[in-house]
Amino acid sequence: MPPDFTGASSTQFAQATDAELIQAVRAGDMLALGEIYDRHSRFVYGLALKMLARPDEAEELTQDIFLALWQRDIYDASRGSMIQFLSVLTRSRAMDRLRSRGSKLRFLERFRGVLQTDAPKDSPLDVAAMSERSRSVKVALADVPAPEREVLELAYFEGLSQSQIAHQLDIPLGTVKSRSRQGLQKLRQVLTDHR
Repeated sequence: MPPDFTGASSTQFAQATDAELIQAVRAGDMLALGEIYDRHSRFVYGLALKMLARPDEAEELTQDIFLALWQRDIYDASRGSMIQFLSVLTRSRAMDRLRSRGSKLRFLERFRGVLQTDAPKDSPLDVAAMSERSRSVKVALADVPAPEREVLELAYFEGLSQSQIAHQLDIPLGTVKSRSRQGLQKLRQVLTDHR
């Protein structure tokens, strides 16, 4: 079941076309967005769930799609129906998330491999190299600004999702996403500079 985005839409928009609703949304009418959400959220959520296979991510993506409709003028009725637009946008954003998920998984595997010190290698040279890499990552993480470091630690050491981090830190989801991205970029830069 898709998450409740707006509460309730008004019956004044029940007969309006999607093009009329989007005009009302551009004029700042949250009830018009509620009507669009009521009409199309099940489709968006179902497509997102089919692609992502994770209900929490599908809910998050559904929220992001309708938030984008509210915040930015991204739909042009002259280029196709709302359902076609939402289909393309949902598929595109879901693919971005899948790519990001794979990228995070590869990073986490490398990051965990660098930090693993409980299984020493056979040679003293291997042990020294592992110790040096672990020290480099710890030093690099210390160079990441505190807000970004906090988000990275919650994600990679405690395994929290971005929405769980937003809830725990009581900050917007968009802030968590930007801090995560900035933190990973800074960590990558610092690690590259240390080499």
